[in-house]
Parts: sequence; structure tokens; C-alpha cells
Amino acid sequence: MSILSVQNLSKNYGPIQALRNVSFDVPKGSVFGILGPNGSGKTTLLGLIMDVLKPSGGSFQLFDESPSEKHRRQIGTLLETPNFYHYLSAVNNLKIAAAIKGRGLEDIDHVLETVNLYQRKHSRFNTYSLGMKQRLAIASCLLGNPEVMVFDEPTNGLDPVGIAEIRELIRRLHREGKTIIMASHLLDEVEKVCTHVAVLQKGT
Repeated sequence: MSILSVQNLSKNYGPIQALRNVSFDVPKGSVFGILGPNGSGKTTLLGLIMDVLKPSGGSFQLFDESPSEKHRRQIGTLLETPNFYHYLSAVNNLKIAAAIKGRGLEDIDHVLETVNLYQRKHSRFNTYSLGMKQRLAIASCLLGNPEVMVFDEPTNGLDPVGIAEIRELIRRLHREGKTIIMASHLLDEVEKVCTHVAVLQKGT
């Protein structure tokens, strides 16, 4: 079973072609790295898959079917810098995230344990390190227990300790059976955590 199957996907922004006939398959249970330098089209590709952007050409399937909102509800996504209320605790921020998603309220303690933040669950967000903030963002993605996780540059801006924490968390989620699709410009990061890789360069 392919979690994601991309066929000749293209995206133009006026005269600029951000993606050009990109095709690949993401097997169930893999950690699939999309590797490429900044500007190669990684974020555009993830935006198309998550219906934030519309393709100029080509198509893709989710779970071997035409993509729908039902499928996207099975995917936890971290596509940008985490956006939480600075003066609220981790628990209260996740309660808001669960209310917005309409699911996952009962998962809060479990996802905080998964990302190793349970001991700090009543601490305010503005007391967290960058790595802890990123782990809380991943906890938010895990609400509702999605089968698939999509991360755009999950270690961006983190110090070596934060990078190691996120790397170990991705490995743990993989061991638990989740499929992870991860965009990164860091070859070292992809080599250490991914089972499969697609290389993007100037949209191809």
C-alpha cells in the first residue's frame, strides 16, 4: 500500500515553475525524506499534498484513493513555525488545538508523554526551549492518533541538543508504526532517520 503516490505533479507561480513533473511513492511504514536545498520545491510539494495549494498539473493519491478531507484527517502536519499562546501551558495550548481539530482531547497526556514533555505540561510555552516548542508542535500533530505525519524542516533553527531530540522522536514514532514524510535540506538528517528518500533540485 502506498500512503502517498505522486504522478507528474507540477506547480507554476506565473512564469516560475516551482515543481516539474515530480513522481514518487511513499510506502506504508516508511520514514520518507524529501531532500533538497532551499528553493527546490519541498514546501510547495507538501502544500499541494495538504491542499494548501492547487497543482498546475499532474495528480496524487492518498492511501491509494483520490485525496479527500477524510484522508487528510488521518495525517498530522507540521508545515510552519509552531503557533501557540505564549502565556498558556502546554496542556491548555493542546486543549485549544484539540478543540480546533474537533478531536484528540483525551489524547493530551499521552501525546505529551510521547514527546517527553509530560513533566513540563503545566509550564508556560514561553518558558520552553526551541526544541521543546518543536516537540509540543509535534504533540499537537499527534492529537487524534493520525497514521501519517508530515513535517517540513522539523529541526530547522534548533541547536544540536534540540536536533537530537527531534531525531529520536521521529525514530520512536516510526517504531510505533507511523509513516513519516519529512522535508529537509540537511543530508545528514535524512541519512540518520529516513528509510527512503526523494531528491528535489530546482523543482525536479
